[in-house]
Amino acid sequence: MSDVFPQEKNVPVIDEPTNFNDNYTKLDVKDVATTEELNKLRKVSGRVPTEPNGQPGAIGAGQQAATALTLFFQFFCYITPIFGAILADQYIGRYNTIVMFCGVYMVGLVILTLTAIPAAIVANASLPGLIIATVIIGLGTGGIKCNVPPMAGEQNTCTKPYVKTLKSGEKVVVDPELTTQSIFHWFYLAINIGALSPVITTNIEKYHSFWLAYLIPLLMFFFAISVLLTGKNKLIKKPPNGSALLNCFRVIRVACSHNRSLDNAKPSNMTANDKVKERVTWDDDFVDQVRLGLQTIRVCLFFPVYWVCYSQILNNLISQAATMQVGFMLASLAMIYAAALQYFIYNTGPCYSQTLCLINNLPTPNNINVWWQSPAYVFIGLSEVFAVITGINYAYSKAPEALRSSVTAIFLSTSAFGSLLGLIFIPLTTDPYLVYMYLTLSMLAFITGLLMLYFLGGYDDMGETENQKVVKI
Repeated sequence: MSDVFPQEKNVPVIDEPTNFNDNYTKLDVKDVATTEELNKLRKVSGRVPTEPNGQPGAIGAGQQAATALTLFFQFFCYITPIFGAILADQYIGRYNTIVMFCGVYMVGLVILTLTAIPAAIVANASLPGLIIATVIIGLGTGGIKCNVPPMAGEQNTCTKPYVKTLKSGEKVVVDPELTTQSIFHWFYLAINIGALSPVITTNIEKYHSFWLAYLIPLLMFFFAISVLLTGKNKLIKKPPNGSALLNCFRVIRVACSHNRSLDNAKPSNMTANDKVKERVTWDDDFVDQVRLGLQTIRVCLFFPVYWVCYSQILNNLISQAATMQVGFMLASLAMIYAAALQYFIYNTGPCYSQTLCLINNLPTPNNINVWWQSPAYVFIGLSEVFAVITGINYAYSKAPEALRSSVTAIFLSTSAFGSLLGLIFIPLTTDPYLVYMYLTLSMLAFITGLLMLYFLGGYDDMGETENQKVVKI
């Protein structure tokens, strides 16, 4: 072949002599590397492929598709904790469940990283890889999320208040519940420190590559698992004692079939035949705990609206009940600010009603400083402190001990239903409708906060009374 088609030394390595683009950079045939240049010059990465509106994205599916996939991921991550709670309580315990699902999570991160390398992008493997990784990471998340908070709370071994004398000579009462609250505050502080990682990874994916951006959390996960394994003997680990969630479902089913009364699900109120028929494995105290658990879950009914507001910021931008209501109001304020900022963006050149546009074939944003977004993140961050941290502490402290993993899993599942609710707003997640979306979410959060205060404002004292009445199993 070489005799028929002799190859010159500096002939460009290209199949057809045509012009081409390298991610918005026009190139001519004379720009193509020659054989000599390929052998002598250092090779570097080209620009990351971006959407026509200038947002980084190697798949090219657009912002609406990205928002839909993100909402699905959030839904999946927060619905699987229910199964993680059953596995931990019924079979292998919280610690072993966390370790096992950390391994599952890492498999997802490996797939995500490998399918983001340039060769995988060229072979159109990135989208299938992203979907598979999303499912696997979601499964891993389910086994971790529902078990880490209860296990963190269990490290507080003090169950009764006691008197302590400070160095100043002051006598104080050490309250176990306040200690648990402090544990959860430190827990969420660690989570939010980790949440700063997108500051690094988003810039890496834009200016270098997606695979390197995904490699960073993969390496950090290696470190996290090593800490978990080396500290195994220092942790308090309670063995599994049967899934309270499954028994809870059985109790509710029996109650619904007997005049919808939980009292009728108590073994003391059932005949011997009914006990055999319903395969009763619980006692009267457990039914009382189910009642208290259902009362605690009432708080969860209000949270899907909060999570819609929270996820929109991520994608596009007192008594405990009263404290959580403050969180909803702060989320509403974040949406109002986001709507106002989006209005000014739409009234600023050069793109006006579009967030980004092409000028001289280059993606160009409106002339407004990105730091104007900061207050929205401050508001939503403060709302997380009041709503989410208080909510998860509420779910842990108010729920009976046997149902703590289950109630925590149900609380986390409210984020999944928030993601489903967020699907309604996908048609508004594009220009020029973003202002209307933020205003609608602001009103929803405000109204939901008022409803929470109205229905649950005096719920704390009732929960304390019920906790004192119920005997723990």
